[in-house]
Amino acid sequence: MMDWTDRHCRVLHRLLTRRAVLYTEMVTADAVRFGDRKRLIGFSPQEHPLALQLGGSEPEAMAEAARIAEDWGYGEVNINVGCPSDRVQSGRFGACLMREPETVARVVAAMGAAVSIPVTVKCRIGVDDQDPETALDGLVDRVVEAGCTTVIVHARKAWLQGLSPKENRDVPPLDYDRVRRLKAARPELEILLNGGLGDLDGAIVESAGLDGMMVGRAAYQTPWMLSEVDARVYGEATDALDRHAVVGAMAEYADRMRVEVGTPLKSIGRHMLGLFQGLPGARGWRRRLAETMYADDATGAELREAATLVPTDSARRAA
Repeated sequence: MMDWTDRHCRVLHRLLTRRAVLYTEMVTADAVRFGDRKRLIGFSPQEHPLALQLGGSEPEAMAEAARIAEDWGYGEVNINVGCPSDRVQSGRFGACLMREPETVARVVAAMGAAVSIPVTVKCRIGVDDQDPETALDGLVDRVVEAGCTTVIVHARKAWLQGLSPKENRDVPPLDYDRVRRLKAARPELEILLNGGLGDLDGAIVESAGLDGMMVGRAAYQTPWMLSEVDARVYGEATDALDRHAVVGAMAEYADRMRVEVGTPLKSIGRHMLGLFQGLPGARGWRRRLAETMYADDATGAELREAATLVPTDSARRAA
């Protein structure tokens, strides 16, 4: 999710789940090859397990970017064949590659030959007037022949003309059954479900029989849902988490990043606005952060102060 799941967002999310795999924003292969790598693909060690999502269609460039990702310590490289934005289309990557399964296969093969970490694909069920039955099977068949064994499917078409990227997340109807049919036909593959999964309950129900789910916007907008993932998805006993303790940890992180690299608080606080969603005081938390985190001299203390507007778990229980 471009401009959303940056390294600061991922640090927050890792405080909430030890097991879920975190994915970066999509980064183009050429940006990785020629850009400021520390800024574009740098991460904190605690973010693992972590995957880098790449955009591109040139096998040699994607292979070089994958080698760089592995050298930097990423545990997976994921090829984006699902983003429908005009900018992505003009660069000939993202969802427009649903029409070019052979190109995607060549990219997968080149990347797989270049690295030892998994190379995975995230796609749609089709684009525009494609038949999802043949389009999805055609793409998956080609990438599997090229060595890919994990496919993440956003269970709706992308309309490359006439709909904005936002509308492409809401307007084309979801078809979870199409993803289930893919798994039934290819049980040896790891198939993960994506698209329209608004909460953990729904994600668990809809992904039954599949190998997992990818949750994007819901996890960003209501991040506390991730606090249940380790227990409910991975079956692991977990210590009780406390949102105020998470705020404290993020305040320490914010102060450290401010000193080490000059990161402003707004770059961290913006990912935390939904942390108290649904609780008394959540509106006050959001309002206070919006008022204070943009100041040039704002520190982690602003996070702690804003959190005082939300009763602690113990205070709510006592009430």
